[in-house]
Amino acid sequence: MAIATIKLKEYEKDASPTEKAIINYILRNPEETSQLTIYKLAEKTFTSPSSIIRLCKKNGYTGYKDFTKELIYEQAIRTNYKEASISDLSRSDDIEDIVAKVTHKNILSLEETEKLLDYEVIKACVKTIYDCDRLVIFGMGASLIVAKDAQLKFTRINKMSHVSEDWHTQLLHARNMSERDVALVISYSGQTEEMITCAQAAKANGATIISITKVTDSPINRLADYSLYVASNEFSFRSGAMSSRIAQLNIIDILYSGYVNTMYDESYELLEKTQIKKE
Repeated sequence: MAIATIKLKEYEKDASPTEKAIINYILRNPEETSQLTIYKLAEKTFTSPSSIIRLCKKNGYTGYKDFTKELIYEQAIRTNYKEASISDLSRSDDIEDIVAKVTHKNILSLEETEKLLDYEVIKACVKTIYDCDRLVIFGMGASLIVAKDAQLKFTRINKMSHVSEDWHTQLLHARNMSERDVALVISYSGQTEEMITCAQAAKANGATIISITKVTDSPINRLADYSLYVASNEFSFRSGAMSSRIAQLNIIDILYSGYVNTMYDESYELLEKTQIKKE
């Protein structure tokens, strides 16, 4: 189950002015909103019940009642002190502040990402990877680090995986894929041009595409057969992926563990066989 406010935050940039008024009110007053009728919310946001229902449906809910049910659930599981304690990094922070803020932000990212995961989609992804002839993994920048981690994990259990640091080589891999292959495309924004090009090439060849991105309507998500999402809660001071990278790695660990579990005994033998022992 996805966290309701995360969905709204991600959708806000594409929302109409009327929808933004509703979203802004909900994000500022989530607890109050969970107790309001649709007519009261319409009154407070100077909108209409029909606009609220359309917004709910655009974010994957059957209606306002379905949305408020999830909002109530979110308030129950999210502790207020975490929200208050994780402020952005500032010039005056000492090392103790930095350690606390970065650590808590990573923890929150993992917790929020867990709520975004659809178990049925994960099961389908694991089965698709298990059945495919080749697993080709795509990523640029910080996402490439995640891609290489995935390659190492799956190669250890004899699921040969392909990834390249050069995006031209990644594109060649994509252009040589078939309907028996799986493309795992990792892009936090979902809008990285090189990854869009690779996904389009893989799609043209009939390959199954699994994407790992933040929650947003993006070109990569529209190309994907299966979409897995990470929370979007990076510090504004972001020289590179931080909490999003941790969340992406966590999804890789979930896919890998699910794969291992489908062939538990064989995987155990393979892990023993491929372990590089140290003196």
